[in-house]
Amino acid sequence: MEKSAKIYVAGHTGLVGSALLRKLKQEGYENIITRTSKELDLRKQDDVLKFFEKEKPEYVFLAAAKVGGILANNTFPAEFIYDNLMIEANIIHSAYLTGVKKLLFLGSSCIYPKYAPQPIKEEYLLDRKLEPTNEPYAIAKIAGIKMCQAYNRQYGTNFISVMPTNLYGPNDNFDLQNSHVLPALIRKFHDAKVNNSPEVVLWGTGTPKREFLHVDDLADACLYLMRSYNDSEIINIGVGQDISIKDLANLVKNIVGYTGEIKWDTSKPDGTPRKLLDISKLKAFGWEAKISLEEGIKSTYQWYLENEENIKRK
Repeated sequence: MEKSAKIYVAGHTGLVGSALLRKLKQEGYENIITRTSKELDLRKQDDVLKFFEKEKPEYVFLAAAKVGGILANNTFPAEFIYDNLMIEANIIHSAYLTGVKKLLFLGSSCIYPKYAPQPIKEEYLLDRKLEPTNEPYAIAKIAGIKMCQAYNRQYGTNFISVMPTNLYGPNDNFDLQNSHVLPALIRKFHDAKVNNSPEVVLWGTGTPKREFLHVDDLADACLYLMRSYNDSEIINIGVGQDISIKDLANLVKNIVGYTGEIKWDTSKPDGTPRKLLDISKLKAFGWEAKISLEEGIKSTYQWYLENEENIKRK
């Protein structure tokens, strides 16, 4: 991918898109196109095609998506399936119609079955039932993967799909109503510390295990794969190790400096018991994550403190 290449980052204001933007600029790519959701509604087919016909990007990072945790997925299932299907279908089809050289589609580890063997290999996709709490989102993402593969097969496009594990970092969503677990923990413990709350109540039992990848590592992996990976088969991006939610909560609690108690509300759902990605395929391609979980949480909390006033709070 030449340094002068015209690159479109879809979803550049989000967690992943903003990290991709930072990484591309660090690497000397300056011909980058972006549009906010107010400037371009990616759910509108005609508008997306007109944008592609006018701008003619050579490379596309498809990071735009409607995302959220268990609560958001349970509350807005129709929005999660509709918005994500429309966004990816419009961008992938427009990329084909306007001759985009290469597209990288960002999926999610949520696509894999609820009880997939651990660690999760790429070939486990669709071999058993999905996790019910995020099924609409997962089905939309699976459709995006299959769309990339179908276009490659029928039209000879070079559309690749990557499956990141749970992500965190700067520009994450810290809204307690629809954020993922790690930013929600940072927010909860910080608020409890500031308010001198005697306890913090967390959902579930704390026993599920999750893998966490810093978003700057993901951006590095995506650029690496955009330059070197040309296969229709999906590829996992992760760190190769996981941590229980209970241990994660204690780690965040210590980093934030909260001294109260943790109470677990076991009437609330746990979600998938475990979700560790097999990253042997990615390692074979020569890439590994560099940012440790503790280091990553510390820097993310520091970013939160520096941007607290600008973060949309509820």
